[in-house]
Amino acid sequence: MTASSLTERYVHEVVRWIPADQRDDIADELRATIADTVEARGATEREVLTEMGAPARLAARYADRPPALIGPDLFPVYKRLLVGLLSTVLPLVAAALMLLDVADGKSVGAAIGGAVTMVLTVGAQMIAWVTMLFALVERSLHRRGATARTRAWTPDDLPAPVQRERRGAATLTSAVWHALLLVLIIWQHVAKPYRLGDARVQVLDPALWSGWIWPILLGLAGIVALNLIQLTTRDWTVPLAAVHAAAHAIFALPVAYVLSRHMLFDPNVLTDFNGPDWKTPDAFYNVTALAVLAVSAGQAIKRFREARG
Repeated sequence: MTASSLTERYVHEVVRWIPADQRDDIADELRATIADTVEARGATEREVLTEMGAPARLAARYADRPPALIGPDLFPVYKRLLVGLLSTVLPLVAAALMLLDVADGKSVGAAIGGAVTMVLTVGAQMIAWVTMLFALVERSLHRRGATARTRAWTPDDLPAPVQRERRGAATLTSAVWHALLLVLIIWQHVAKPYRLGDARVQVLDPALWSGWIWPILLGLAGIVALNLIQLTTRDWTVPLAAVHAAAHAIFALPVAYVLSRHMLFDPNVLTDFNGPDWKTPDAFYNVTALAVLAVSAGQAIKRFREARG
């Protein structure tokens, strides 16, 4: 391991806890401080980093609004646990609830509504109970003069280097795919590529342009924009991942709804395409709607994990 890679790993671990608009300045300051200290003292880089301490604790001192209800010893663990619960456990529970509702015979629209209500209720309870638990532990430790750390931090505790190139390629692929989907929806509306007798019509139901298509297009545009923003900043932050998850929700929930109500395609096009003796089964729409929700939820969870490093 080279000295520069050790410093970069330490700096990355510090600044990921800091608001995005302060990261570049603090990162430059940290690199300069580490290099100057190594040169002035004749110490090794590892010794200097060990003396500086755990990155999360150092980040708490740099932040404009350091945590007060939960102190710097426990706040990194609290934040990691809470983000993990909200970005992983909660979506999985919501998906399981939707599958059970569909299996019980409920429509996909009703299943989505129940899942949204559950997410809001359980998510709020998760935040409240986890915060209360850590606040109680924080006060208990301070009364006994204890510390949340069981041993001294060393540079060996730094996580493995992040493979940024692979993440960048995945983000670019996502941006291109959603941009193509956005363009395709608009193109089929303008070009009317399907020939129905002597007329040319669009494939999607024209009635969508009176309502449901607009959140779908807005969500797609948001996903593309956020992916491009990430490519310029090189890092997913928790706020950026949260907005990205919201963009996926704005896109995926209307798509799932119109699929479950058989409102996505022009009925005349479907009748002509299927012929007189066959009808698209309900299972196709339901499975496709659930697949859209699952893929969007997976993308949102992945971005939260990348934001947490």
